Amino acid sequence: MKYFDDFSVGETVVVGEHLLTQEELIGFAEKWDPQFFHVSPEAAEKSIFSGLIAAGTHLMSIAVLLLVKQQPSVAVLSGLGWDEVRFLAPGRPGDRLVTSRECLETRPSASKQDRGIVINRITLNNQKGQLLLTYVDTILVKKTP
Repeated sequence: MKYFDDFSVGETVVVGEHLLTQEELIGFAEKWDPQFFHVSPEAAEKSIFSGLIAAGTHLMSIAVLLLVKQQPSVAVLSGLGWDEVRFLAPGRPGDRLVTSRECLETRPSASKQDRGIVINRITLNNQKGQLLLTYVDTILVKKTP
């Protein structure tokens, strides 16, 4: 388990990888963001993207999934917010997505001795190293018991 005390500013860690399939991409979009460039390969070819792309919320969901599944797992008590969310390039079928976490700031809770706030920059890159998504994630983390 990774606790508040284990985070150090500047630490950067690759937390996981995910292969984005066309079936997954379309399935997510059909349920949550059914725009034509997410659900129809034929129509997407005629879009400004020249092909099928993942919804931004899908990319966010993949990053969160990889963060939650990372080992050692983080003793998160609560998410506090996302800031500076940027979709910089599209995710495409067949992309191998890599999520990384860089610790930007840590501060003990002013009101509770058993926890602290950790601010991380989360990035999602494809197999070419192209940055697709970045955001700042603020979490409340338990201190070492």
